[in-house]
Amino acid sequence: MTEDKTERRSGKRQPLRVPVAIHTKDGSAQAAGYTKDLSSGGMFLYTKSTIAAGSDLEIVLILPAELTRAEKQWVCCQASVLRVEGEDGEGNFGVAARIRGMQILPEICG
Repeated sequence: MTEDKTERRSGKRQPLRVPVAIHTKDGSAQAAGYTKDLSSGGMFLYTKSTIAAGSDLEIVLILPAELTRAEKQWVCCQASVLRVEGEDGEGNFGVAARIRGMQILPEICG
C-alpha cells in the first residue's frame, strides 16, 4: 500500500536562510536560530534550544525584499510549533511552525 502524502501547507515555501529571535509566549525560553524555508502560513527553522511541540512562539525576523515585493521588513510572527525534529549532528533542532499572525515592526536603526 502506498502512503498518500497530501500537501497541507497553505502557501508555497521559499527556501530562505534568515536569522530569527524566538520567544515562548509564556516567557520560559528565548533562543536564536535561522529559517530553512518560509511561507505566509509557516516556516521551518533550526535552533540549538529545545522547544516542545505545541508551544506558542513569537518569532522576530527580517523578511527579505523578494518576499515583500518591496523593501525588507521587520516582522513579529505569532506561531504554534507543529513538530520538532531531533538534533542534526551540529546541535540544531528542526522546528516546524504554523504562523497564526504577523505584525510589521518599525525598522531598528543603529
